[in-house]
Amino acid sequence: MKTDNNSSLNGVIIINKPKEYTSHDIVNIIRKKLNIKKVGHTGTLDPNATGVLPILIGTATKVSKYLVEHDKEYITTIKLGKKTDTGDSEGKIIKEDNSIKNISKEQIESVIKGFIGKQKQIPPIYSSIKINGKKLYEYAREGKQIDIKPREIEIYNIKLKEYNNCEITIDVACSKGTYIRTLCEDIAERLGTVGYMKELKRTKVDRFKIENSITLDKLEDANIEQKIISIEEIFINKMKLDLNNRKLELFLNGVQLSYELENGVYRIYNNNEFIGLGIIENKLLKRDVVI
Repeated sequence: MKTDNNSSLNGVIIINKPKEYTSHDIVNIIRKKLNIKKVGHTGTLDPNATGVLPILIGTATKVSKYLVEHDKEYITTIKLGKKTDTGDSEGKIIKEDNSIKNISKEQIESVIKGFIGKQKQIPPIYSSIKINGKKLYEYAREGKQIDIKPREIEIYNIKLKEYNNCEITIDVACSKGTYIRTLCEDIAERLGTVGYMKELKRTKVDRFKIENSITLDKLEDANIEQKIISIEEIFINKMKLDLNNRKLELFLNGVQLSYELENGVYRIYNNNEFIGLGIIENKLLKRDVVI
């Protein structure tokens, strides 16, 4: 399917990202395949990882600020007995443990349950977090030591899916900012050995689920519009405000309107037609995103 740059396509499409593609690669592919200039994503997914990557199209790029920091779910596989400098399968092996004792399924389940809850986690040195204007992986590549401050995260749930041949596969539901690579290394350490993240698949970002995603080869299907989640649907849980014609005119012209309502984001309508989003701050409604 081809559209022009004046297309009415606006919303979020959930891509099931394959390996060896960066998030920016996916954005460029969608721009070309759908012939749309305004395309963005809601947060990077490592090239070595697969799964849910919400992509913003058209006017939806303006709502990215509301979609970038959400809880996530993953399926990840930990390879026990080897440690890499990057914490995943892309790195160099820097430590090996050839004397791994027999670890039972019960031991693993007991250990992973201990990670449920709020905790401090130190991000990996091979990450894109910036310190003093420089990304951590840049310091790592230069061989420089840097003091990395721990961050508070929360693991909501962990379930063991499979354990076979020194490989543990788990389901993880966690807060924003959680590094699964670090979690994998920490689990291995508590099991008395070393390990790294062998595989990572993101299955959910907020309300965006893997079962509702599409693969890159399906992007040109004639029914692609049916896969796009509209801005109205994304914010369906936000309160609705229906403005009359006069108030709508003022709203669209940037005039703030008085409402005795709580601060927050609201869906704006006129005669039950969705107009966009507004924000109420200190009893005043102001325009945010108009479709």
